[in-house]
Amino acid sequence: MTALNTFGLFVITAVAEIGGCYLSYLWLRQGKSIWLLVPAGLSLVLFAWLLTLHPTAAGRTYAAYGGVYVATALMLLWAIEGIKPDRWDLIGGAVTILGMLIIAYSPHTI
Repeated sequence: MTALNTFGLFVITAVAEIGGCYLSYLWLRQGKSIWLLVPAGLSLVLFAWLLTLHPTAAGRTYAAYGGVYVATALMLLWAIEGIKPDRWDLIGGAVTILGMLIIAYSPHTI
């Protein structure tokens, strides 16, 4: 799997997880319709399935995914909630992406 494919799959996975959690949040904390739990559940099922598509060991996949999750969450904060990430958010997001690259692409021994 190429680096671009891996990164793209991580981003799609993060959007599915964040979407499911955000829809649940809207119901629990914002008083929105309970019907939001239907797409929330579907989104979280999609998230779990997407994690299985990565070719490396599960623990390593989850660790690398965490970095992309953080960066994606910051971008969705801006896109959905209108809160622009500040320089510390951007630095932190860059550090997590660097961590993902180290975990995903360094030469590991089995």
